[in-house]
Formats: sequence, structure tokens, C-alpha cells
Amino acid sequence: MKKRCGWCGNDPLYEEYHDKEWGVPVFDDRKLFEMLVLEGAQAGLSWITILRKRENYRQAFDDFALEAVAGYGEQDIERLLGDPGIVRNRLKIKSAISNARGVLGVQERYGTFSDFLWSFVDGKPVQNRWRSFSDIPATTKVSDSMSKELKRLGFGFVGSTICYAFMQSVGMVNDHVTECFRHQEVRQLSASE
Repeated sequence: MKKRCGWCGNDPLYEEYHDKEWGVPVFDDRKLFEMLVLEGAQAGLSWITILRKRENYRQAFDDFALEAVAGYGEQDIERLLGDPGIVRNRLKIKSAISNARGVLGVQERYGTFSDFLWSFVDGKPVQNRWRSFSDIPATTKVSDSMSKELKRLGFGFVGSTICYAFMQSVGMVNDHVTECFRHQEVRQLSASE
């Protein structure tokens, strides 16, 4: 039996996310935007709730196409507020739209959203060696810096805790505990990038 990080429990959807996605480095701007929106939507909720709504989010937000989401107006906000397949929170929906505009602005300034984000970790994943889930911090100096800069650029729902969860999800940090079977696999993936 595979030893996993304790947070994913035994829900098949959670296990699949843990085994195939969490901690794997992501460099695609659209995927990074998707994860930023989902992490922001998760604020105050459980991650499994968001995973269960993920496909609905993809449909509701035009598969996270930046230009499409950046162009959303009040009619789109009302449509999204009426969609039971997503978290119907006006502030979270509006931040997803403003964050799409923010990503486009970052692309103009830095070339890619990926280059901008990965610059916070010098372009390569931080390889942590936590023995237990309780050792993993909720924030770090890097997530504090990322949060501050994203807020300065007009992004919403990007507090330090959300930024650190985002960094974990997109592989900017390897926070699989050392006894988890994915710890070494993700470490090796990161070495081959």
C-alpha cells in the first residue's frame, strides 16, 4: 500500500490529485491562472470541495482562457453568481476576472506569468523535507513576498496563505512529506525540469 501525505485521506478524487498533480511543476500560464483562481475560491472552504467543482469552473470560466475571462462584465458576473456548480461569492468571482486582467498585464511586463511567478523561487522548486504534515508552514517569506507583489499589481484573493497553497499545488515547493511515495518522485521530476 502506498504511503501518502495524510491530508488527502482516502477520497479517490483527492488521491488522484495528490498522486498526479500536487507538487508537479507547472509553467503554463493558463494552468497557473486556473490554480490561482481555484486556490482563491478555496478560501474558507475545503480543497476537496473545490476539486469536486473543478470541471464546473472550467466550463463556467471558458476553460480559464485569459482574454475571455478578462473581458467578463456585469452580465457574466450575474451568470456566474447563478451557477450552482461553482462557489457563488461575488468577491471571489470579481477577483477571478481582475486576476485574469492582472495576468495579461504581467505578461506584457514580464513576458509570461510563469516567468514572473517562478522568479520568486529562482526558477526552480524548493525541495522541502518535512517529516509530518504538522511541520509544513502555512506561509513563508517567499509567499509573503509573492502576496505583496500580486496585491501591488491589483490581484485579489492572494494573501500569503493562499499564495503558499498555490506554490504547493503548482510545484514551486515540494511539500510532500518525506515518507510519502510522491516526495522522491516529485523531487526527481523537479530535477529534470
